[in-house]
Amino acid sequence: MADTLQTIKCPACGKEMEKVFIPNEGINLDICTQGCGGIFFDNRELEKFDEKDEDISKILEKVEGKNFINVSENAVRICPSCGQKMVKNHSSIHNDIEVDECYACGGKFLDRDELVKIRTEYDTEEARSEDVIKEMYKTVGRELAEQDRRYAEIKSDRSLLRMLITKMMGG
Repeated sequence: MADTLQTIKCPACGKEMEKVFIPNEGINLDICTQGCGGIFFDNRELEKFDEKDEDISKILEKVEGKNFINVSENAVRICPSCGQKMVKNHSSIHNDIEVDECYACGGKFLDRDELVKIRTEYDTEEARSEDVIKEMYKTVGRELAEQDRRYAEIKSDRSLLRMLITKMMGG
């Protein structure tokens, strides 16, 4: 979904989120400056801020020195943009940081300080992608090896069965 100028409510604490214009990206981010400190990213906005070399100074200025309320990270969250239930996913294959994601509109909600943590996971998008590919090959490789093992067992069982049938038939 496209960036909107409408005020939205925080999916974690229900407070009104503040629109923060990020000039170098030309977008408005929704930050819960009066509640829990969470950030809502419309579809594809997070990728503009998730690497170390990307500027998050405007975001940090808005949350610096503020005391935020604590919220349950396990509570069901409803997307403030489209009203659909958000799904808990991880920011990377390491499964360290949980992100609330809306499958309907592509929005993502990060709890306080999660953006800073995500930025420490990888130096570049290429490194993140390489890690995903390595993990996929490990998983697919294990599955293929298991299939090969099962095929060998079936083949061995068939050979044994043929031998038994042959002996029973007097051959």
